[in-house]
Amino acid sequence: MDLRPLRHFAAVADTLHFGRAAERLGMTQPPLSQSIINLERDLGAPLFVRSKRSVRLSPLGEQWLPEVLAALAAVDELPTTARRLRDGRTGLLSLSFVSTADYSVLPDLVSRYSQAFPDVEIRLVEATSDVQIPALAGAERHAGIIIPPHDRALPEPLAYRQLVSEPLVAAAPAAWIEDGRLPVRNGVAAPEALLDAPLILFPRNVAPAFHDLVTGYFDAQGRPARIVQEAIQMQTIISLVSAGLGVALVPASLRNLARTGVGYLDLADPPILETGLAWRRDDQTPTLRGLLRLVGARG
Repeated sequence: MDLRPLRHFAAVADTLHFGRAAERLGMTQPPLSQSIINLERDLGAPLFVRSKRSVRLSPLGEQWLPEVLAALAAVDELPTTARRLRDGRTGLLSLSFVSTADYSVLPDLVSRYSQAFPDVEIRLVEATSDVQIPALAGAERHAGIIIPPHDRALPEPLAYRQLVSEPLVAAAPAAWIEDGRLPVRNGVAAPEALLDAPLILFPRNVAPAFHDLVTGYFDAQGRPARIVQEAIQMQTIISLVSAGLGVALVPASLRNLARTGVGYLDLADPPILETGLAWRRDDQTPTLRGLLRLVGARG
């Protein structure tokens, strides 16, 4: 629909005088009157009740006026909205993340982004790295917090920036620590006892980098890992530790996940876990570009 007749209607409705409305609109009265007549013909009903001395809104005009004013206001706002979308100050950011990030980089990153771009909707999706990488390459998400392959080799469409690296610690049943089944020396788990303990770990097919980091630690000590349970979420792994089914090597930030029946112990010469942000190099979505500026990433 042509917006000019709507603006003509709004001006006449505000002034209830065709002459004053025409002056406000910068036009003469005859074309304004004809515009209203054409609009009424299109609607099939009068918008004004006219007499020689007055003009007033018809019942239809009274009910339609708020809708017209709202529509015109929305149209007038479109250029501002476009500029805000262009600058990434509004819109949508879709961000996936591995469960370990929930206790390290994710809360701070989301908080900082929300403060910088309060009108952007952040859509969070928890997923393992093996699920995230093809989803990012296929443009199903804007960015993802992942545990990268040990060589950081990602499919060609993807770029990557490290966000944090942290040591692994041992999560063990508290009862094992208390009764000496897992000895502690100066706050460090005794290696010989830890290496013989049953292990709870991510399956390799869903978290190969993390799986290899943990099993590599055991191999380096000359003892193959004795994996007794597997789980795909860190919360589940900690729950299994709490149930006394074994120990787990987890990021140090998991100390923030206080769970009854679980104790966290430092490791001697611990392996280091890296977590970072991945995204498509060619994705120019303004909300994503705002996130990349926030973390100091390029490309």
